[in-house]
Amino acid sequence: MREEEKKRSSLQKFFKKRWVFPAIYLASAALLISMIFWYQASGDNTADDSNLTEDSQELTGMDNNDAAIEVNQSFENISVPVKNEEEVDYITQFYDANASIEEQEAALIVDGNTYRPNTGIDIAMRDGSEFEVLASLSGKVSAVRNDSLLGNVIEVEHENGVKTIYQSIKDIQVKSGDTVKQGQVLATSGTSQLNKEAKNHVHFEIRKDNTALNPLDFFGQPFTALENVKEEAAETEQEEPANEMEQDPAAGESEPQETGAEDDAPSQGTDTEESQSRENEAEDTQAPQLTDE
Repeated sequence: MREEEKKRSSLQKFFKKRWVFPAIYLASAALLISMIFWYQASGDNTADDSNLTEDSQELTGMDNNDAAIEVNQSFENISVPVKNEEEVDYITQFYDANASIEEQEAALIVDGNTYRPNTGIDIAMRDGSEFEVLASLSGKVSAVRNDSLLGNVIEVEHENGVKTIYQSIKDIQVKSGDTVKQGQVLATSGTSQLNKEAKNHVHFEIRKDNTALNPLDFFGQPFTALENVKEEAAETEQEEPANEMEQDPAAGESEPQETGAEDDAPSQGTDTEESQSRENEAEDTQAPQLTDE
């Protein structure tokens, strides 16, 4: 008991000293501050870890900006250059050398006494009204010009030799050198001297290495579908329509003559008696002439 009393008395004497409580206060304050610094340091480490993940993405070349560019260009789906596809008709189709004769004739444009194969498609509203012409793909405007035959023309260049062309338009909203996004308004539908029968419309073309392709084959397809087009096949498609254009007017006139000759040939082969009688009449008419001489 005496020892415990001595300990209590010594502790009481210790806490009665003036410097004890200030020292305890300073020690607790120092401990608290050290804990705050430690917590902040642990938060900085987690932030550094996130930076490391971003740096690792940059090393692989898959940062956010590059991904956005790729999605906007190479992975776009080719769209119809109108806002409401369900409200339009394709009034003049693309001239396909492998199509039937009827389809080829429907894809010819009459220009005076000549026939021109349609190197694109002509789109018009069903009610004949004007409509906004939209960019089918993102790209850069390479040319804006006025043609006396084709009307106003906008050409937009894309990657890997691909180009889209918009003709028979008015109220042009872009200029050469502009960068356009898919779905952006380029102009308003109009008319042209080349295809007056189409009235208010837009003539739309897709070209790969300056070779015309059928847009209907690529609507809704990814842009990479144009990159996979074989140049040799495209060249044959371009040459064959040109030959048909020169031969079509003559062919249209010669076909009835050929069919008429074919109809006559069988009749001559079957009616042998009539042919023999004609020969006999020819001999009878020539005989008197010999006797007169």
